[in-house]
Amino acid sequence: MRPAVYIPNFNGGELLARALESLRAQTREVDIVVVDNASIDGSDVMVSERFPEVTLLRLEENLGFGAALNRAVFTYPSDPLILFNNDAEAEPTFVEELLSQFGEGIDSVAGVLVQERDPGLIDSAGVIADTTLMGFDHLHGEPLATLSAAADPLGPTGGAALYRHAAFTAVGGFDERIFLYYEDLDLALRLAAQGGRCRLARGARAVHAYSASLGAGNGAKYARTGWSRGYMLRRYGVMRDPRMALRVLTCEAAIVTGQLLRDRTAQGLLGRLRGFHQGSRLPREAASGPLLKIGTREALARRWGRRGRPGL
Repeated sequence: MRPAVYIPNFNGGELLARALESLRAQTREVDIVVVDNASIDGSDVMVSERFPEVTLLRLEENLGFGAALNRAVFTYPSDPLILFNNDAEAEPTFVEELLSQFGEGIDSVAGVLVQERDPGLIDSAGVIADTTLMGFDHLHGEPLATLSAAADPLGPTGGAALYRHAAFTAVGGFDERIFLYYEDLDLALRLAAQGGRCRLARGARAVHAYSASLGAGNGAKYARTGWSRGYMLRRYGVMRDPRMALRVLTCEAAIVTGQLLRDRTAQGLLGRLRGFHQGSRLPREAASGPLLKIGTREALARRWGRRGRPGL
């Protein structure tokens, strides 16, 4: 098998076209697979007409991020497999730089997404998490110069990632119960529990249009992020320790209050409750890997810093 780039798409339109143009210009030739989640904007037709070299997998319904990628990897396997967002534009050496960090003992490689509004700043250099499994974008808001001395993240962000095929399939790929958000953190935790290592590819860069699909502050996004957060808390048994439970409740109360006051929506709270309930029906997972030992104040500062306000 040879490397392939997988792009999940739902009504991506011209953003998807930009992503594919950037991959067409790569210094390292690579196969490209677009898995379309039943788009209604014609973006799947656009792929067929403008990018005939791209393999298109059309799904009959919107399965979400992880489930769609699982279908694509199963149908069109590659090794390694590279994931890319439909709202990102890769630098010409993106694929080459990812592959340069892929070697023996490495099961995943994290690329670097830079901010579209300020390409001198990092949007994400992978995913990290604290001991309550609150997830953060590694190096978010830091200047690109920070990359030279940066540590490796827990795992890659789903929008700029490379995985060893055997490692990905050994843990079952993405958890398909997670429709959107936190699926990359969950996968990183399960890979780490199996001894997997992630390496940061400092030169593998792409410009990212943050939250282009759902927007940075609306009820639909909060419902999704809330569900995933509640699900992770229950699935990994984070709240079994009373001290940990108190910290979780403090943090989550602050976040959903910010959403209520600033964005006038309770969808984040409702999503958390639904996700927590869903996670209660499943066996517990064991969290593993390098987790941040930070306090409540720092955790909230990192979370609010994603938008500059208490929204996420």
